[in-house]
This record gives sequence, structure tokens and C-alpha cells, in this order.
Amino acid sequence: MLHGLTDPRLLEILVDPISKVPLRYDSDHQELICDSGRRAYPIRDGIPILLVSDARLINEDEIKKP
Repeated sequence: MLHGLTDPRLLEILVDPISKVPLRYDSDHQELICDSGRRAYPIRDGIPILLVSDARLINEDEIKKP
């Protein structure tokens, strides 16, 4: 799961700091994704960086469809 984070329950409580919706883990890019907000938050050294200033905007192709 999240590199360096051993408790899988952590992903269940992490939310987007703006919209407060749950985040999706993208293991290929080591990011936490907010599909509705179109933001990707980096994971650095196993630590999720949930700062809006560090998030990158994601395009339509990267959004997970329900």
C-alpha cells in the first residue's frame, strides 16, 4: 500500500484538505488522488503531503470514473 505507512486504515481517514472527500491511492505515481477536485497529492518518503500548494492538477484521463 502506501510506502512507509504500515497501517492500511490510514488511507480510510485521509481526505482532500479542500473538499474533505476520501482520497484514492495511485501506486504507480505514489500519489493520493482527489478525483472530484482533480488534484494529486505526492507521497514523499512514505509521507502523504496534503498541501494544496504541493498538489498537481490532474487531467480528465487520470480521473477514476465510478
